[in-house]
Amino acid sequence: MKIKTKKLSYEKAISLPREKHRKPIKPSIFFRTLIRVISIFDLIATNFTFTKKNMEKAGKGPYLILMNHSSFIDLEIAHRIMYPHPMCIVCTSDAFVGMDLLMRFIGCIPTQKFVTDMTLIRDIIYTIKKKNTSVLMYPEASYSFDGTATPLPKSLGMLVKKLGVPVVNIRTYGAFARQPLYNCLKKRKVNVSAEVECLLSADEITSKTADEIQNILDNAYDFDNFRWQRENSVVIDEKDRAEGLERILYKCSSCESEGEMIGMGTEIRCKKCGCTHYLTELGALEGGENARFDHIPDWYLWERECVRDELLSGKYKLDTEVEIGIMVNHKAIYMVGEGRLLHDECGFKLTGCDGKLKYEQKPLSSYGLYADYYWYEIGDIICIGDKNCLYYCFPKKDGVVSKTRLAAEELYKIYKERQAREKEVFSK
Repeated sequence: MKIKTKKLSYEKAISLPREKHRKPIKPSIFFRTLIRVISIFDLIATNFTFTKKNMEKAGKGPYLILMNHSSFIDLEIAHRIMYPHPMCIVCTSDAFVGMDLLMRFIGCIPTQKFVTDMTLIRDIIYTIKKKNTSVLMYPEASYSFDGTATPLPKSLGMLVKKLGVPVVNIRTYGAFARQPLYNCLKKRKVNVSAEVECLLSADEITSKTADEIQNILDNAYDFDNFRWQRENSVVIDEKDRAEGLERILYKCSSCESEGEMIGMGTEIRCKKCGCTHYLTELGALEGGENARFDHIPDWYLWERECVRDELLSGKYKLDTEVEIGIMVNHKAIYMVGEGRLLHDECGFKLTGCDGKLKYEQKPLSSYGLYADYYWYEIGDIICIGDKNCLYYCFPKKDGVVSKTRLAAEELYKIYKERQAREKEVFSK
């Protein structure tokens, strides 16, 4: 899937009219059926099945539908399960570029990832309360890089409490293994299934606090797709299954060099020390005597811990040249030139376009980072920005996207921990 881009000077692009807010549209039965029909081919190819759990307490709706985000097939799965039940879908605003009218007619609600958006809350409330229509959200907001859950916004429990409608959760199995992001979204021969569960009825929401609801949601988003693959003996025998794995495993677990890993065929190897791991057909890693990990999420967790140590010691810093695209409306992504992206314990700083572009983003601006691999078939990106403009940065340095996302997440936690300690000291 590609996206419309257009080369334009920064001055012209930034001065373009902003997209006007429009209220969500309840999708007609025509568009619901259209998506259902289009989805048939992928779902047949994956032998898709689903089961229901506790759905008797959900009632007739509307619902807040939550779903883990694994691959492009997620939306097709949701429509297969919920059809003909009407629902609007919260999705990233860049999905509207060049397709605004169609996206609105199928019920999509645009939002900017990891940017505070009170308009989105009002749109969700309007859709459920005024249009009597369910809303589908991917609360993780981003694809999982390593096949495990990404952090949920801590305000989700409060939103559920405010809406007061049943919460239905769709959890997929096999969708990540079929088309992992690191592998440039190449499709594999994997069966896909899902479990649909009513996590909370309207009465349960009334009787629980927002914190209790948040804990229930957090527990529901605790999964490990690589472990699931191994435990269920799901064989992936494609000969290029390790291609792109260096996007996740960017730091050698043996010599600890960064940017030296290369995934090719069925192996990932460090170009500096030669340490090599074989990715088995069941998703495990097999290495020589210097191998430290046999499970990809364990390796990724170690990288996270290394990044946190760098942040706490003041050693962490990203400094890379980037190609810059900006989004100010849904007409196109405007490619405005080159610049430099810096990230350290003070947050992000983006400069470029012959000194005309200067943007800074503090660590507490967001709990996460919109970072992606092979974004719309263009390249790996780091996206920062605010409600007025999003900056899509395409690093010229390889292997920095995952580390930057980890650093942004850990930096947010560090600042929150400092705030909590300061509050505790002040209260005494």
